[in-house]
Amino acid sequence: MRVLRDVVAAPETVRRLDVVGPGGHGKTVLLDALATAFRTAGITVRTDLPAGPLGAGEALLVDDAHLLGPGELRHLAQLTGGWLVVAHRPWPRSPELTALGAVLAARRTPVVLGPLDATGVAVRAERLLGRRLDDRHVAAVLDRTGGVPLLVDRLLTASDGEAGLIAQLGYLLAAQPAGVVDLLLHLAAGAPLDAELLGPLLGLTRTAELDEHVEAAIAAGLLRADGRPIPLVCAAVLARTPPASRTAARRALAERELDRGGNVVAVARGLAGTGATGPRMAELFTTAGDELLRSGAPDAEAMFAAAVAAGAPPLSVAARRAHAALVRGDVDTALAEADRVLSAGEEVPRADTALAGTVAAAALARRGLLGRSAELYRYVDSVTGRPSALAVPVLIGTGSPVEPQPHATGVPTLLAGAEDLVADGIRESVAGSPTAALSLLTRAAAMIESDVRAVLLPDHPAALAAIVAVHCGELEVARSVLERALRSRTGGRGAAPRHRLLLGWIALARGTVAAARAALTGVGRDLEPRDEFLAAALEVAIARRTGDLAALMPAWGRAREAVVRHPVDLYMLHELGELAIAATRLREPSWVAPHLAEADALLARLGDPPLWAAPLHWGRLQAAILAEDREEAARHAAALERAAGGSRYAAAMATAAPHWVRMLDADVDPAAVEAAARGLHAVGMSWEGGKLAGQAAIRTRDRKAMTALLQTARALQATGSGPDIAADAQTPPSGMPAVPAQAPQPAPAEESGPLSEREREVAALLVEGKTYKEIGEQLFISAKTVEHHVARMRQRLGATSRGELFAQLRQIVQQQ
Repeated sequence: MRVLRDVVAAPETVRRLDVVGPGGHGKTVLLDALATAFRTAGITVRTDLPAGPLGAGEALLVDDAHLLGPGELRHLAQLTGGWLVVAHRPWPRSPELTALGAVLAARRTPVVLGPLDATGVAVRAERLLGRRLDDRHVAAVLDRTGGVPLLVDRLLTASDGEAGLIAQLGYLLAAQPAGVVDLLLHLAAGAPLDAELLGPLLGLTRTAELDEHVEAAIAAGLLRADGRPIPLVCAAVLARTPPASRTAARRALAERELDRGGNVVAVARGLAGTGATGPRMAELFTTAGDELLRSGAPDAEAMFAAAVAAGAPPLSVAARRAHAALVRGDVDTALAEADRVLSAGEEVPRADTALAGTVAAAALARRGLLGRSAELYRYVDSVTGRPSALAVPVLIGTGSPVEPQPHATGVPTLLAGAEDLVADGIRESVAGSPTAALSLLTRAAAMIESDVRAVLLPDHPAALAAIVAVHCGELEVARSVLERALRSRTGGRGAAPRHRLLLGWIALARGTVAAARAALTGVGRDLEPRDEFLAAALEVAIARRTGDLAALMPAWGRAREAVVRHPVDLYMLHELGELAIAATRLREPSWVAPHLAEADALLARLGDPPLWAAPLHWGRLQAAILAEDREEAARHAAALERAAGGSRYAAAMATAAPHWVRMLDADVDPAAVEAAARGLHAVGMSWEGGKLAGQAAIRTRDRKAMTALLQTARALQATGSGPDIAADAQTPPSGMPAVPAQAPQPAPAEESGPLSEREREVAALLVEGKTYKEIGEQLFISAKTVEHHVARMRQRLGATSRGELFAQLRQIVQQQ
């Protein structure tokens, strides 16, 4: 502190000083430090009030001057000679203390001590604990203590955590006037600092009386300077108050807030679990639940449960409880409470029936049961007497064409606007322009970023926009809209796993396998069927693209169960195509055959919309190539050609498809294949582009073309930002020509080490336990070429046995 430095450097500059601060803010600590500085400078320090003037070499340090009498304060104001430092609280402020402050301030600006900020807490922690606290712990200490230095120090050094500190604060509270303690109790119970509310609760008739209690609490360091409570102090107040008195204070506060229509959330949270019952308490918890539900708070459902426990009829809050449970991501409770309302018929208001039906429809959509969801949306329309746009994406998703209808009239809320945009966007994706569909869905997602009621939609607009964006080859748009939805947390907790999984699919399309794995791991395994299907297919896709057969087998087991539980709908066709490839590779196509037939029928009912049909045809083309089924491959290639006008994404697949079919007969047009591969890359299919170029290189016998195609494959692999190209994608089906054994030749060794760059790549895969064939498939070279590399490495390293070679290779790989 500057004043302390001044005393150390030149004591004569600090002849008179006024120190002001609430209790616990360091006044005494500062006086002690000043005393030490004065003594070091050869100045005698006094704490007793002298009868006459101070000596030339004396310094008088007075603490807690607000406790002195009027005469003593007047004497201090008139004191001459020596040095005078006076410390006191900002309240109570008598006329004599004010006059003394004016005298002291005439010489030097008063030192006003305030609370610590985050930097101050961090410095105190390092000084007291001998180590730095991370930002999260600093913020927690700052929040609990309000930055009061005394509380900060005691919390940091408390050996038994907060419990001991709360007990200490209890003794401090016992010394406070009853009015101050009563004020703190009601603030701890959740009351706002409002004279209209607190006056009657505290039995005060004048606002000035409340002001005095607040000033006293602030001066004692028990409230923040703006009157806000300090959590540790609140905990201490509640701990020292008998349970019955706590409940009584909260009930009184609750009833006052209910009467005046105030915010009851804080007091309701305090009363929850205390056993408070009765009509007024049931009303309190119901009102609090409504407030929390509007804000999307996760404990809204607990408030409705508390209302029932307090005596509210369960049916009266069941619809809202279902809505709150869906916001929290508890689909089971949402369905159970909604069904309670739907089963009651005329016993509940129509508004509750409509809400329960909407909640149940959205919950069933999360379960992947779009057919049943559509039925419920239709039922809600019959209850309300007006058509809703909510059913449109569900109906189209199950293959039921929906004619455009005028937008429903009513209150033009954000949610209603988003519903209309989603309905128009999905219709457009099936029968109109994919670009227009993407625009409509993206606008819908942006419209409800701040609306918690988005949980009532069958699918979040961001998810639908991302799926359409991927089908349009617009991966950046898909990523952006999903990340915005995650940041805004719209759609409740239940929407987040779907958004993260879709981001994982986008990462996989870009070739960033690690990011895809992280997305998959981040959502866990306890998923609703719709998300479980998405996750299982992603796990299969990752294993397939990395050539990890050991991981593919358990992933396929998970996928088989997910397929059984999830009926086919329009929005899962891309993943279904991925599973068709894996099923073919694992020789279990029967597991997906019924779903593929359903998908064909669904698309046919919708007129085979190119945007949605193309990805499924692409997956089935790849499966046909693996099965060497030329007729089936040609059929899907033709279907892709018909869908080419749907989007540039479909056009890229349509261009590449004939080359796959021709490769079944080892017919390769290198220039055309390279162009097709780059076209796939341009729409976000970098892995597929590399796969096409790599397979063409394996099948061509033109050495120059082979080299060019391999370079293209590796370039697309690199620009896809992913280290892996799936092994099965480079594995020619039996009967297809393999790469000539002599090509390509290994690169010459680099001067920087015993192995060339290519040999180090081979070595890394070799020590992982991969076979020559698997290494060749991953590096776009033949097994014979891998064998040649291994022989050269053995010769170059002077290894006399396979074990010695592997030992040296492991050492080299670890040093990379």
